[in-house]
Amino acid sequence: MTYIQDNFLLKNKTAEKLYFSYAKNMPIFDYHCHLPEKQILENKPFADLFEIWLSGDHYKWRLMRNYGVDEALITGKDTTNKEKFLAYCRVLGTAFGNPLYHWSQVELKEFFNCEIEINEENAELIWDWCNEYIRVNEITPQKLIEQSNVKYLFTTNEVFDDLSTFEKIAQKGYAFKVIPAFRADKIMNIEAEKYNDFVALLEAQTQKIDGISALEAALEARLNAFIKVGTTASDIALERVYEIADRAEAEKVLLKRRSGEAVSAKEAEIFKGYLTYFLFKLYAKYSIATELHVGAMRNNNTKMLGILGLDTGFDSISEENSIKNMSRLFDKLDAENSLPKTIVFNLNPKMNAEIMTLIGCFQDGSAKGKLQYGPAWWFLDNKVGMEKHLEDLTATGHIGAFVGMLTDSRSFLSYPRHHYFRRILCNYFGEMMENGEMTKDLAFVGKVVEDICFNNSAKYLGMEK
Repeated sequence: MTYIQDNFLLKNKTAEKLYFSYAKNMPIFDYHCHLPEKQILENKPFADLFEIWLSGDHYKWRLMRNYGVDEALITGKDTTNKEKFLAYCRVLGTAFGNPLYHWSQVELKEFFNCEIEINEENAELIWDWCNEYIRVNEITPQKLIEQSNVKYLFTTNEVFDDLSTFEKIAQKGYAFKVIPAFRADKIMNIEAEKYNDFVALLEAQTQKIDGISALEAALEARLNAFIKVGTTASDIALERVYEIADRAEAEKVLLKRRSGEAVSAKEAEIFKGYLTYFLFKLYAKYSIATELHVGAMRNNNTKMLGILGLDTGFDSISEENSIKNMSRLFDKLDAENSLPKTIVFNLNPKMNAEIMTLIGCFQDGSAKGKLQYGPAWWFLDNKVGMEKHLEDLTATGHIGAFVGMLTDSRSFLSYPRHHYFRRILCNYFGEMMENGEMTKDLAFVGKVVEDICFNNSAKYLGMEK
């Protein structure tokens, strides 16, 4: 029998009332995820529990590596899906305190009606139970998303991606909307080996790119194409924010790379610094909210990068501190009336207060919480990280303006993370209420909870409630 009970993470009666009366039934707005839109469109039933639970989920892969599991039982092609699943159960059984220890058990209960505790001893039983459930109920992406009460989800798409998929999804009549967020990272990362290949894909969608003006025009054209299919948000991922560079210098770097030459680290920073500034101005021009992700040190293990490729669990938290450059970027944009609504996602918890206090310098009356301190993200979307995030946000910002949780996931089973956050949020408020540290007006606080769960993000990102 699972240890996940109704009062999971809710330590007092007030917290329980907030969660069950106000948070639990609010719809979900997943404004940043990596779900594959083509799989949503195809909507094919999943073959087995491995495919739906472990395939492509580098959170789970990383946990298995930390326990010493051989890579063959994680991503290997010569081992069966069942063997990999059994290995994961063996690992999870002793992963006390890790968010996956909680998330996986909740996923089992919510999506497969299975309350068997996950461990090595029960692995075979769980495998058989869930595969039979999948077979009988023909579990598809649509069913999982609708069962999770998702109203909107924003995928993350490169500028040259095929947008016809989103038009076709819109014609399906699903109970949720799938909208792409605009991401130009592959055009920004000029040092990448395949950079010119990515530019060629952008050219195929727009025009010949023979200089910075042509690149800017191509990016603007693609943004307009995204807007036509409903886009209201963009995404930029940086290890750190770079100095705003001169446009002419950025063009020199672009032309050098387009000629087939490699660029130095300094030259790459010049190009990224200018392009970040250009993109922010572009997003402000079209009232596109910007999701700025900073603090990830990527692809640490070059051997495994060569074997498995990107986004396979070999990234970590960076020590890079770019708060001054972030300040200069926001300040210049603000002075030019070109600072868009921006959600800053920070991966290094030591920078919480610095970033939170910085964004407070650039708020205005154009939006409630125009600049947002994004939710605890990636390595921080666990109980400890979420609690620290709430403490820092309430101490130096305004919790009532907060746009709430997201999944940042490639897994269709990741939506219980929203309820994980909602329970932690309700417990945070519930403890303060019972300690006499804030109002005890349950309905009033409950409305704030509902806003954080869904209403604030819907309004912030231009979606109807």
